[in-house]
Amino acid sequence: MDALEAILTRRSIRRYTEEPVSDEALETLLEAAMAAPTAANQPWHFVVIRDRSSMEAITGFHPHAEMLKQARVAIAICGDPSLGHLTGRWPLDCSAATENILIAANALGFGACWVGIYPVEERIEGLRKLLAIPEHVIPLSMVALGHPAEQKAPPNRFKRDRIHRERW
Repeated sequence: MDALEAILTRRSIRRYTEEPVSDEALETLLEAAMAAPTAANQPWHFVVIRDRSSMEAITGFHPHAEMLKQARVAIAICGDPSLGHLTGRWPLDCSAATENILIAANALGFGACWVGIYPVEERIEGLRKLLAIPEHVIPLSMVALGHPAEQKAPPNRFKRDRIHRERW
């Protein structure tokens, strides 16, 4: 699958088979994450979660994370503001890393779904406590991942009326 196809056919997949995700595939996804553009000097850290009880626990403090009950693995994308040289840019960099994981997952034939954490304080603190994330590191998002048990047609979100040329 070429890059444009991976972008245009990417969908949020929330149902997964029981087939495991290999360590090699995870490594490829994390390499894709770290290839993301960065404004603040790569302030990211990643926590790979395979433990079923941990993924189940997340659904206790995150009302939109039910897909973790079926996901084979989750990746928490966290930002360390002290690693960035431009104040306040870590969410941009971690968002770009999250998107790269989602696109790469689609290109590799996986189903994946973005699970937002930041800026909701109870989600940040819940994940920080569950995963022993240091206080100075802020979880931005998670990606639920697995082999897809559902297929969705590509979305058409293109809206010509949202395009402005030269000026508004």
